[in-house]
Amino acid sequence: MTPLPAGAGRYAASSKTASVLLLVLAEMAGMSLWFVSAAILPDMVREAGVSATRQALLSSSVQAGFVLGALVVSISGIADRLDPRRVFAASALLAAAINLSLLILPIGGNAAIAARFATGALLAGVYPIGMKIIVGWGLRDRGFLVGLLVAALTLGSSMPYFAAFLGGADWRLTVMAASALAGLGGLLVLATGLGPHHVRALRFEPSAIRLAWTNREIRYAYCGYFGHMWELFSMWAWIGAASAASFSFSMAAEDAQSLGKLTAFLAIALGAIFCVPAGWAADRVGKAEVTIVAMAVSGLAGLLTAATFGGAPAITIALVLLWGISVIPDSAQFSAIVADKAPPHLAGSLLTFQTAIGFALTILTVQMTPVAAQAFGWPPVLAALAAGPFLGIAAMWPLRRTRAKES
Repeated sequence: MTPLPAGAGRYAASSKTASVLLLVLAEMAGMSLWFVSAAILPDMVREAGVSATRQALLSSSVQAGFVLGALVVSISGIADRLDPRRVFAASALLAAAINLSLLILPIGGNAAIAARFATGALLAGVYPIGMKIIVGWGLRDRGFLVGLLVAALTLGSSMPYFAAFLGGADWRLTVMAASALAGLGGLLVLATGLGPHHVRALRFEPSAIRLAWTNREIRYAYCGYFGHMWELFSMWAWIGAASAASFSFSMAAEDAQSLGKLTAFLAIALGAIFCVPAGWAADRVGKAEVTIVAMAVSGLAGLLTAATFGGAPAITIALVLLWGISVIPDSAQFSAIVADKAPPHLAGSLLTFQTAIGFALTILTVQMTPVAAQAFGWPPVLAALAAGPFLGIAAMWPLRRTRAKES
């Protein structure tokens, strides 16, 4: 491995504050592409009939593409061998261009599904690569820094729902807005610097992948992350549809869909805000402790949302917002634990491999959620998502009160 010499490889923004701020903005903009299809799906379906299976594929293909992209990044060592800013920029710009193809492709057709798959693959060069950059900026405040990045990811993921709410039935405006944001993010990241703890590997080392199984603390962090991912992306992708279905018991379908979009945006956006104090707390009381509390609250919120389905909209909104607030702040800390325990020159590969396996799990949950809801109704499906966080708590329990070695 070879640490970057002082002052080497830095662009215009060399200070920590400026670089972290630019990276957070770039991450938020780049990840605005993730839920484009989920946010505009009701409007696309009204314009052209799309089967339930194809509706699910438009979302789950993003997960599948991300997994393939993350595996390529991890196994090739790209995250640790190349300048991560250039990888991020190229990925975001290409993903933005491909997302625009939804404007001309047949709605719900094979080409549109393939475009979403390619977008997901390219986002593997945005999220985990951004994680690699930000962990290079700190040790003692790493939980806070990673929390900031996950907050940016979360807020970016909520943007398509907000754009769809503002744009009404004109789903093409949402597609164009998300692409413009992602392109901007690709340019912004080029102005960031690399921190003093950033380390570049000279070659790919297979030991990076082996550590995922042989290092006890990394293995537990991986397993906790998998429980968290069982719930997270299904909730994010389909909570708008589930909320609308619940609201439809007491209001017109069109009003229910509009309120469902707004509820989904608020739930995801509020989760982003809480990532920051959760990161601050993790650096002081323990990263594992924060994950346990967050998963306990999110699991209970999911169960209560299922139990009150079809009831008063105000109750549904309150529970969904609580679920959104608690479902994401722990995500940053699984990654921070891995970064703490990994050799610095292998951190990028291990973080990317972690996300690859976690997102592979979400292919199943995102694809099956609407199909299962159509067959069994939303309440049992929402309740089933709670199994993930409770299994995650069991995985993280042995790691409580542990601290990263800091210098």
